[in-house]
Amino acid sequence: MMLSPAPRKHRNLAQLVVAQLTEHIRSGELNPGDKLPTETEIMAEQGVSRSVVREAISRMQAAGLVETRHGIGTFVLPPAPPIMGIDPATVVTVRDVIALLELRIGLETEAAGLAAARRTESQLAEVRTALAALQQAARRGEDTVELDQRFHLAIAQASGNEYFRAILQHLGANIIPRARINSARLTHADPVAYMEQVGREHEQIVDAIARGDAESARAAMRLHIGNSRERLRKAQESLEAAQGRETLLM
Repeated sequence: MMLSPAPRKHRNLAQLVVAQLTEHIRSGELNPGDKLPTETEIMAEQGVSRSVVREAISRMQAAGLVETRHGIGTFVLPPAPPIMGIDPATVVTVRDVIALLELRIGLETEAAGLAAARRTESQLAEVRTALAALQQAARRGEDTVELDQRFHLAIAQASGNEYFRAILQHLGANIIPRARINSARLTHADPVAYMEQVGREHEQIVDAIARGDAESARAAMRLHIGNSRERLRKAQESLEAAQGRETLLM
């Protein structure tokens, strides 16, 4: 299989490699169980560096498209089961985001526990890689929504249950509250301190998964998402109270 070379002028070469490989999967040229070309082959065909290829493969792992088996290669995974009855487009208000966080508490708490019990070394490596990329982007002050989503998808993938990853993948960037609202501004939090707190919560989750401590992983994930929910819930209550006072003064 030959891939069309990625244009050198494109800023995100990794994403282009992802797009190329994903198209081959969707077109049926690569089927579930098929082995991807090697890193060296992709580097030669795409004209990109090894780091670009590894980043592309990591993104595809997080999206549940492929699975890497150490010493063997990277293989195409079966398509995710369809998700019915949940429309991400309906997540538009703060209350919608809070409701989604409540769903995620139940969903991702268990996924984290299963990940601690079932994760492979390659899956743990992807979780750690996703966290490192997220932390680096946060330190540079860059947008972190996509990387945060990748982190949570990597944990869902490590659970060994495809339905966890499929639901999060279906919800897309909506699983990250700041994709819809400015969480720090709404809760009157310092943006830097806010991201540092989120970072510490992420590290606690990864540490528990790495140790194989399922209960601690569940507790850390519940704390992480629960904190987001409580911050937004209190901010929403304050906003509604202020609006109520304004109505009485009119």
